[in-house]
Amino acid sequence: MSRLGKKPIEIPDGVEIIQSEFDITVKGPKGSLNQKISKDIIVTYDKENKCILFDPRSDNKKLRAQWGLYRMLVHNMVVGVTSGFEKTLVIVGVGYKAEMRGGMLQISVGYSHPILFMPPDGVTLGTDGPLKIKVSWIDKQKIGQIAAEIRSIRPPEPYKGKGIQYENEIIIRKAGKTGAK
Repeated sequence: MSRLGKKPIEIPDGVEIIQSEFDITVKGPKGSLNQKISKDIIVTYDKENKCILFDPRSDNKKLRAQWGLYRMLVHNMVVGVTSGFEKTLVIVGVGYKAEMRGGMLQISVGYSHPILFMPPDGVTLGTDGPLKIKVSWIDKQKIGQIAAEIRSIRPPEPYKGKGIQYENEIIIRKAGKTGAK
């Protein structure tokens, strides 16, 4: 049994849930998100207690895994439309920097030219000084994807740790070459 799937999702004030047969739409003050739900998961919206419950139609292993997954996806949608999500990237390296230029992110990370990154519609990019990039929006999956794309411009290398990394990421360092005997 999924411990996470059993928990009900509390719906805060100002959030509207629209449920069709295999689809859930969550509307809130920051926007609207939509998620398709497997036909093997029963979704019950209790308007009285303002909560959503998830139950599997049978008890096989694959379905129990999906049960918790869909519950978490809808929970992230509810959190996203109320408060949103944010990911922070840190730039490490001498002369490396990032700045906003006309709605685009300009990143200088040791290449012969600066890299321009255009965010998709709705996604907010910002810099907190020249060494921090903040990515924010209501969709947690989209935030992770965009942060990974920015990080892939110059991933951190294992010897000096230079590059673009997530804020709390731990880079495992390698020892350099030792001198000849």
